[in-house]
Amino acid sequence: MPEIWAIILAAGESKRMKDPKMLLPFGGKTIIEKVIENVTASDVDKTVVVLGSGKDKIMKVTGNLPVMHCYNERYLQGMLSSVICGLRFLPEHFDAVIIFQGDQPMIGHNVINLLIEAYRKSGKGILMPVFNNKRGHPLLVSSRYRAEIENLDGKTGLRALAERFPHDVLEVDAGTPDILRDIDTPEDYKNELNQIT
Repeated sequence: MPEIWAIILAAGESKRMKDPKMLLPFGGKTIIEKVIENVTASDVDKTVVVLGSGKDKIMKVTGNLPVMHCYNERYLQGMLSSVICGLRFLPEHFDAVIIFQGDQPMIGHNVINLLIEAYRKSGKGILMPVFNNKRGHPLLVSSRYRAEIENLDGKTGLRALAERFPHDVLEVDAGTPDILRDIDTPEDYKNELNQIT
């Protein structure tokens, strides 16, 4: 069976956080380690972490974990450039890819497995978790959209994919608001720490 890959985006500058947020402590690990732990505990076959800003520091933490890495030289161009970097790292043939933000350590492997199961049953090519009718992360995309993603506009990013192919979108009830939360600011970080202690 063709593989399902994960791309974890960890290339951003963390401008609003002031510190490299991927390396902040979270539940006895760093944020990026926790995200990797959740992804590798799921039914995903292989994982690539996209590095950019602070790549050497992140590599020190993740270099021995069961993931591969690629470096996005264009990380200043925004998140879509990192998605494309990750896609180009993938083999020619794969089944689907799940795209994770590196600042969402709250999303557990059960949500990831829900997406994979729904993908295999539905035949749909763009799957998004939802909570209270709000779309969140991660996003699962069939390999048939690989070329399409390469040609998206960096300003609209992956959102444009769902807008362009609404007939192929499936919303999957995640059953948790975790899919809507990320860590962008010091206040976000404090709030998340309060929820795990």
